[in-house]
Amino acid sequence: MPLSVPSPEDPILRPNNVPRSAWAKAKKSRKVLVPGPDSDTEMSPEDLQDPIRGSGAPFDEESGDNDIGSLDHNDSRCYHHTDVGNRGKEGLKGPLRRETHVYQNGCITDTTGEPIPPDSPPPLHTSRTTADWSPFDSRLQFEMAEFLYKRTQMSQSNIDWLMDAFAAFGYSADLPPPFDNHRHMHSTIDAIPLGDAPWHSFTATYTGVKPNHNVPEWMNAEYEVWCRNPRTIIRNMLANPAFKDNFDAAPFREYDSDNVRQYSNLMSGDWAWRQADLIAKESTNNHGAMFAPIILGSDKTTVSVATGQNEYYPLYISLGNITNNMRRAHRDAVALLGFLAIPKSDRKDLKDTDFRKFRRQLFHSSISTILQPLRAGMSKPEVARCPDGHFRRVIYGLGPYIADYPEQVLAACVVQGWCPLCPQQRTLLDQPVNGSRRSREHTGVLLGVFDSKVLWREYGVVSDVVPFTNDFPRADIHELLSGDLLHQVIKGAFKDHLVTWVGQYLHIEHGEARAKEILDEIDRRIAAAPEFPGLRRFHQGRDFKQWTGDDSKALMKVYIPAIKGLVPDEMVKAFSSFMEVCYLARRSVLTDTSLKQIENAIAAFHRHRKVFINVGVRPDGFSSLARQHSLDHYPEHIRAFGALNGLCSSITESKHIKAVKEPWRRSNRFEALGQMLLTNQRLDKLAAIKADFDARGMLVGSLLYSDEGEEEDGPVSLSSVAMARRAAKGYPKRLRQLANAINRPELPCMVSRFLYAQDHPDTPLDNDAALPSEYLVDPRVFVHTSATSTYYAPSDLSGINGMRRERIRSTCSWRNGPARHDCVVVETNPDAEGMEGLSVGRVRLLFSFIHRGKRHPCVLIDWYEKSDSKPDEVTGMWVVSPEYYSDGSRVSDVMHLDTILRNIHLLPVHDSTPIPRDTHFSQVLDTFDKYFVNKYADHHAHEILF
Repeated sequence: MPLSVPSPEDPILRPNNVPRSAWAKAKKSRKVLVPGPDSDTEMSPEDLQDPIRGSGAPFDEESGDNDIGSLDHNDSRCYHHTDVGNRGKEGLKGPLRRETHVYQNGCITDTTGEPIPPDSPPPLHTSRTTADWSPFDSRLQFEMAEFLYKRTQMSQSNIDWLMDAFAAFGYSADLPPPFDNHRHMHSTIDAIPLGDAPWHSFTATYTGVKPNHNVPEWMNAEYEVWCRNPRTIIRNMLANPAFKDNFDAAPFREYDSDNVRQYSNLMSGDWAWRQADLIAKESTNNHGAMFAPIILGSDKTTVSVATGQNEYYPLYISLGNITNNMRRAHRDAVALLGFLAIPKSDRKDLKDTDFRKFRRQLFHSSISTILQPLRAGMSKPEVARCPDGHFRRVIYGLGPYIADYPEQVLAACVVQGWCPLCPQQRTLLDQPVNGSRRSREHTGVLLGVFDSKVLWREYGVVSDVVPFTNDFPRADIHELLSGDLLHQVIKGAFKDHLVTWVGQYLHIEHGEARAKEILDEIDRRIAAAPEFPGLRRFHQGRDFKQWTGDDSKALMKVYIPAIKGLVPDEMVKAFSSFMEVCYLARRSVLTDTSLKQIENAIAAFHRHRKVFINVGVRPDGFSSLARQHSLDHYPEHIRAFGALNGLCSSITESKHIKAVKEPWRRSNRFEALGQMLLTNQRLDKLAAIKADFDARGMLVGSLLYSDEGEEEDGPVSLSSVAMARRAAKGYPKRLRQLANAINRPELPCMVSRFLYAQDHPDTPLDNDAALPSEYLVDPRVFVHTSATSTYYAPSDLSGINGMRRERIRSTCSWRNGPARHDCVVVETNPDAEGMEGLSVGRVRLLFSFIHRGKRHPCVLIDWYEKSDSKPDEVTGMWVVSPEYYSDGSRVSDVMHLDTILRNIHLLPVHDSTPIPRDTHFSQVLDTFDKYFVNKYADHHAHEILF
């Protein structure tokens, strides 16, 4: 069983003093099994440790544990996460049935490629002992180098000063500093033998016909491309033991206990399976080999707008066998492969046909040249060490290409405005996709029949450029372009289209003056959104010029309640259905069932968006919107490549920071690229040797103490809540005194009923019944200002195994400002689905006390009641109202802290009355009559608040 059932001895808490038919059950003993390769153990939430920082390290908001199953059998069974449904319970559904590819199954071999028994232990990864820190002298020297060079990025002069200070401090004891100076540290890093992938360059020039006079400068220029050997990088990734528990050695299909197919990592999709079929047909010598998809991504980025050379064109590479969570967590699963050249010209030449052709061909020729070292390994397997320590015969193949829309049409050699995936006419992109696809073969036929003008005009084909994928076996660029959630959906369809259209509608409907007033009202509503962990605040609304992807994501979370009542309901429904598509597609694991939900949501969006035609915003329809058209391809993307969040351009956008922007900032700005290349090479070496030290168990504990604690191989807690360790100061120490101080005189009675329910979980106490004297207590109490909620949320920013931690706060002053009392959901009916089994409350007090030698962490909750038995028809969100007794007092309860599932976000339901200009977000939860339960606050909320 993946989920242990609470034993009869576990306390069952009932809110006896409120008229509720549902009852809340404590979750103290809830434990979940998630497999490691050899694990069948259980652990409690308090036993969780950070697998990246080592045992004993703090378990922070983005840490997690191991959730990968065995891949050694064609039909294996394991416990694994699946589509998250009822409060995450189905998120750990099992057992799952996994079918691996019969021929390309990644059989383990010896160093010569000869198969060995599947139960053979891996050979020693290294002959080096646990005392060998070379090229460093000690752990201190290594960690000092990593700290100075990677974590703090200290300048060379400051490193020299620090080493002089260390030398002076240890002079009397004859203790040398960790390094003599920055040169000594750099040379030691350069001597690391692991992770080495040297940089080299080649140049490209224009070889076409030049005019006799006034030759444009770009025709005579040499364009330098810097790159590393992709085969070396991929083999370094394959040999990295840090990926051993997050690695798929064969394409697989996975089914839950109801025989429903699920899609997660790249190797779970149909594309990897089809590629394995092709490889198996090419030669029987390929049988038993491991298919290694090569993921690529490119995107221009700007490092500074204030200096001359401020634009770079990085090319990234990753390995498709590595799971999505590692790629999203940036655990060195994405590497910088090269910097492409950016041709420059005079403004008069920017639209010149020859220049545009050369720029496109330079892109494709450069990538083809960079990837040539992999070509031989795409037809004939080569032996390589894998993260689990075993050797396998590996055969490479070009995999998904991560790019935004402009980059996609460039890579696909398709005209801007056309779909790079299907031949749908650019004027008919609002029509249903008919199932036809662009392909390498189909384009070849068109090239043999039509001239370049017809191809451009009628088929959207750029005929004078050859895609780089044509130089490699089994590669078709139209098949390899993955869906891009960030630029196509979040920044494109949402921000650039829908939000803009709302402004245009208001101007058309109300005129400029009134439209500005309504837009100001929307901004005030957005600015009034209550605090919530991870929520970006729009203090002045959304009226600012420089928008980022994170800004657009944040606006999505609060925008629907802000426009409700100010625009037609049909327009709000268009946003609601669009958001459903976004949040469903963003999940880390999807099933055939959720794919059907996505298809239904897309159909609903297409239906509701017609309102923008009716009101005059889009009189010509949506025929030319390639980004919105891309939504139609998302279900097929997911079936082909698994969850899209592992192939999103947000991954390369984040990599820009570490690989381009930070190295540029630490350079001296003069010929910065060479310094940036060296910085990246040193960072790769540090990451590689750290993984080696960690694999040898040399980084356990801190520098001062060695902690040899037990290994925790895989189990993950579904959810747990823990009180802050320190009690707050300034509160009365006795329960009755505390009740008077916070003006809640009913608190002692609530505590007494709570204690009675703890001892008599199956004997409810009537509201007017007298309590036995043994429960009429006045214990010493400790008030806390926060608690931490840790839960399984793999679709959000989380640890590599999906664990996420957030704080629940209840304090009279937050950051020296107003009070903050967060809202939470409590599981009141474990057998019901979604919100039907949850109750919403606001935390008024976090406190603990000891009774009969047992500590009780408790929470005082003010309840909300659902306004209807179903979500609001327009927004798709549940609506709740503060719950009151007949005498006007709030319905409240004292609950065990463990009854809380997690914190949630409430947004006010606005009426026609404008929100006062001086409304502060801290007042909102006290001043409105109704609230939306914001299921768009994060992806886990969307998965449980349906």
